[in-house]
Amino acid sequence: SVYHTSSQPFCVYTSGFKINHLLNHSLNVLIIFMLLVTMISLGCTMEVSKIKKHLLKPKGVVIALVAQFCIMPLTAFSLAKILQMDPISAVTVLICGCCPGGTLSNIFALALKGDMNLSILMTTCSSIAALGMMPLLLYAFCQGFPGLENAVPYVGITTTVALTLIPCTAGILINYYRPNYVSHVTKVRPINSLLPKLTVIFDLQKICFCVYVLAVAALMPLAGFTLGYVLSAVCRLNAQCCRTVSMETGCQNIQLCSAILKVAFPLEVIGPMLLFPLIYIMFQCGEALLLTLCFRCYQTFKTPAEGNLSSQIKWTAKVNSDYTQHC
Repeated sequence: SVYHTSSQPFCVYTSGFKINHLLNHSLNVLIIFMLLVTMISLGCTMEVSKIKKHLLKPKGVVIALVAQFCIMPLTAFSLAKILQMDPISAVTVLICGCCPGGTLSNIFALALKGDMNLSILMTTCSSIAALGMMPLLLYAFCQGFPGLENAVPYVGITTTVALTLIPCTAGILINYYRPNYVSHVTKVRPINSLLPKLTVIFDLQKICFCVYVLAVAALMPLAGFTLGYVLSAVCRLNAQCCRTVSMETGCQNIQLCSAILKVAFPLEVIGPMLLFPLIYIMFQCGEALLLTLCFRCYQTFKTPAEGNLSSQIKWTAKVNSDYTQHC
């Protein structure tokens, strides 16, 4: 097969695409298993009391949901149109952009000293909302690509998303009824999550990704981080919540994206774009780590100065108070 068009001069031919049926079935099982374990672990991090607290004041959750299901799909659609991506590449990018937030956002929110309750609740809420939002958004944005709106397996995508809610609910129940099991469950997260994706490389010969695919994988998370923070700041959330929404917006559920691409599309159709989530997560983690480093450096150099200023203001206020009393 060939993934090359005249409008994409940096693309390279992909030839020798082989399908090993045993490897294909093994990848299906591994990817689905990883997704199930990830969603159970996510559910185990949820606490019913904290869920109720945020639901009573849902401003942060609503803003984060708007950011998740507006910014990322619009970014994916815009990049696909601007770069004139072929249909297979475009639908892969759209699926990635329409996915809910991933568990990596919780890790980076913690590193950025964000609101962890909001982060975990947002990841769960976006996973639940994705059941209806993903097919709707995909149908809407696929209208911009001729013939693509009828080629997307909406039933398969909806089924895959729906199945993720079962382990997530199971995790919440484990945390509620058997909290002593939580530490054991979260340790089961597969540390070899990249292995199934990497094994595909050995079954694809002479594949080199186009420059535009790499550009999309680099720009999407960066746009999510930036626009998520800007939207939160405009809506006057505090700095802690702004950092949280930023991470939640830019970090996608790559396990879910991989599962949809692997299960809903034949391997000979999706081709090397099956590896797009792997490229995306590399840029996503790299950019999130860079933002974390910048934030920690800012805290290191700015916090002492701000602390001294605060102390000076308090000292001045005390002196004025003492002077007033003496007068």
